[in-house]
Amino acid sequence: MSREDKIKELEEELSTTKYNKRTQHHVGLVKAKIAKLKEEIETKKRGKGKSEGFVLKKTGDATVVLVGYPSVGKSTLLNKLTNAESKVAEYEFTTLTVIPGMLEYKSAQIQIFDVPGIVGGAAEGTGRGKEVLAAIRSADMIMILIDINRLDHYKIVQKELYDSGFRLNKKMPDVKIKKTPKGGISVNSTVPLDIDRKTFEGILNEFKVTNADVLIRTRINDDELIDVVEGNKKYLPGIVIVNKMETVSEEKLQEAKARYPEAIFVSAELGINLEELKEKIFSGLKMIRIYLKQPGKEADVKEPLIMRQGDRLNELCIKLHREFVKKFRFARIWGSVKYDGQKITKLAHELQDRDIVELHLR
Repeated sequence: MSREDKIKELEEELSTTKYNKRTQHHVGLVKAKIAKLKEEIETKKRGKGKSEGFVLKKTGDATVVLVGYPSVGKSTLLNKLTNAESKVAEYEFTTLTVIPGMLEYKSAQIQIFDVPGIVGGAAEGTGRGKEVLAAIRSADMIMILIDINRLDHYKIVQKELYDSGFRLNKKMPDVKIKKTPKGGISVNSTVPLDIDRKTFEGILNEFKVTNADVLIRTRINDDELIDVVEGNKKYLPGIVIVNKMETVSEEKLQEAKARYPEAIFVSAELGINLEELKEKIFSGLKMIRIYLKQPGKEADVKEPLIMRQGDRLNELCIKLHREFVKKFRFARIWGSVKYDGQKITKLAHELQDRDIVELHLR
C-alpha cells in the first residue's frame, strides 16, 4: 500500500472515531502516523528536486500576502491599497503570477503580494496550490479575502493554509524537546497537561523520539505536540477580509458580520473601509515607530525607523549597522521612560512606539 493510500485509510479511520478520554490515545497516534507519512512524502519529493514556482522578492518593512479564491477581488483590493498595477478582469484565474504592491502607511513601507487564487485541494497541488503556498512561507502576515456571496470559501482556504503548515494568529507552543542517549521520555510541565502520559510518549515514539527530556510551559493538545515535534510550522498573524459588501442587503451584511465578528468588511470596488484595513494591517504586524536623534540636534520626526513590538536597543543597533552593537556605550531615550533623556546602558532595553532614541557610541 502506498503512503498516499495509507493516509486516506487513516483519515477515514479518524473521521469515524468519536473522540473521548477512552479513545484519546488511539486518536493521537493516528494523527501522528498521518503527519509522519505526509512528512515522508514531502521529503521524497524534495529529494527529486524543486519544480519551478513563485518567488517573493521581499523589500520594505514587512511583507503581506493576499490569498483567496479566484475572482474575490484580490487584484482590485491590491490596486486600491498600493501602487500596484495588477490586471483586473471579470473572469477567473486572471492572476497567473505574483503581483507586488507597496502600501505606505504611518511611514511604514508594507509590501503586499497578490498571488494566484487558492482553491480546495491547493495543499495537495490543485491549481498550482503547492507552489503558491510554498512561496508565501516567507510572508510576515497573511490576509484571507472572501467574497461575501461565498462565505463557505473561508473554511476551505483556512484548511488549505493549515494543511500547508500555517498557524494563523497562534503562538508557537513553548515546548522544548532535548533528545538524550537513554532514560526514556522525561516530562516536566509548569502547566496542566491536556494529553495523557501514554499518548504523549506514543506520539513522540511515532517520530522516533524514544529518549528525551521534555519541558512544557504552555498547555498543548495532540495536534500542537505533533506540530512541535515536526518543527516546520509557520506562525503568522492573519486578517480575514470580506469583500463586495455593497452587493448584498443590509440584513445579509449583518448576518455575515455576526458570523465573522473578527473580519473586516470592505468594498474594494468602492473603497469602503480601506483605512480601517490599513490600520489593522499596521497593528497586526505589531509595528512601532522609532525616531532617531543626534546629540545636540533635534530629533528626526519626519522619517521614523520602523521596528516591531518587543524590539530592543540591540535590534535597533543591528538595523542601523551591525558594528553599532560592539560600539554601543549608552542611549538617551525620550518617550516611554521615566523622564525625558533618560540614560539607558543596557542593550536589552525594550523600545516603545514613538520613542526618540539618541545613540552614543565608542
